[in-house]
Amino acid sequence: MASIHEVAKQAGVSVATVSKVINNYSDVSSKTRNKVNKAIELLNYQPNVVARSLVKKRSWTVGMFLLDFFTNPFISELLDGLRKSLEDSGYDLLFLSPNLSNPDYTFTKHCISRNVDGVVMFGVDRTNQNFLDLLQAEMPTMMIDTDLLGPRTGYVTADNRRGAYLGVQHLVELGHKRIAFISGDLGCLVGQTRFSGYQEGLRSSNLPYYAKYVEVEEYSIEGGYKAMKRLLQLPEAPSGVICSSDYMATGAIEAIREIGKRVPEHISVVGFDNTFYAELTMPKLTTINQNITLMGMKAGEHLIRMIENPDYSPPTEIVPADLVVRDSTGQYKE
Repeated sequence: MASIHEVAKQAGVSVATVSKVINNYSDVSSKTRNKVNKAIELLNYQPNVVARSLVKKRSWTVGMFLLDFFTNPFISELLDGLRKSLEDSGYDLLFLSPNLSNPDYTFTKHCISRNVDGVVMFGVDRTNQNFLDLLQAEMPTMMIDTDLLGPRTGYVTADNRRGAYLGVQHLVELGHKRIAFISGDLGCLVGQTRFSGYQEGLRSSNLPYYAKYVEVEEYSIEGGYKAMKRLLQLPEAPSGVICSSDYMATGAIEAIREIGKRVPEHISVVGFDNTFYAELTMPKLTTINQNITLMGMKAGEHLIRMIENPDYSPPTEIVPADLVVRDSTGQYKE
């Protein structure tokens, strides 16, 4: 295996310059960086991660707390974006399993025991006291879809309000007036902003808001099914429905079919997420695209900047959302 001295000789630079390139220092020209990277590739040089961690007092590892299933397509796409950003900067990703049943457990202690340089959080209840401890410990942290900010904590989310608004506008343009909303938890950032966007969409189209057209369930196929079943029992069932996830939309479509009606001929359905799952449904799902992979990439990029620059201000990044029209929505018919 080649040494760092051989890489320096091949590139025609000093060992210190090679070290700067490996450790992503900014004060190296792109020309020199390219020369060094070509030499590293040519000689198949493998940097000594242990030495790097001792010199820079880092583990080059980012932890991720994840309280959701890997089978959820949202999670897989989020992780894909996060992985890409970390790989580009030489960091590894370590999954951390919180032991919330242990009264002595804290996120901070877990991060310290695993020697991670920073952490990404998704799917953890924001009211958990552990969050406050983590914020006070000033561990570089990026939240996904949780609006918590601290001296070293930022968050990334999609423009959920705009997304739900676009869903309503799409159904209105198709002639729908009885538009329902199937939501997840209204107490969290995602639930609040999507609900707000739904209401805003109704107002902008001069349509009344009816609480009876709003159902709250868990983010799952079963949750969407249960919520849609209740909506279908109304004296005036909705002709269009916006669901807070593609999974929920799948459950809603199942409930509609169960009573002998068809999508979109009788009821139009809009999902939310635009995971690969949306193209596997029958009919293919009209949905709000959150740009999930981009959310993961942005979380990783901001986290690395916080790790490498103590003065970098924790960001609030809202990723644009847009509507993807497929086959589950159609013109309103009496």
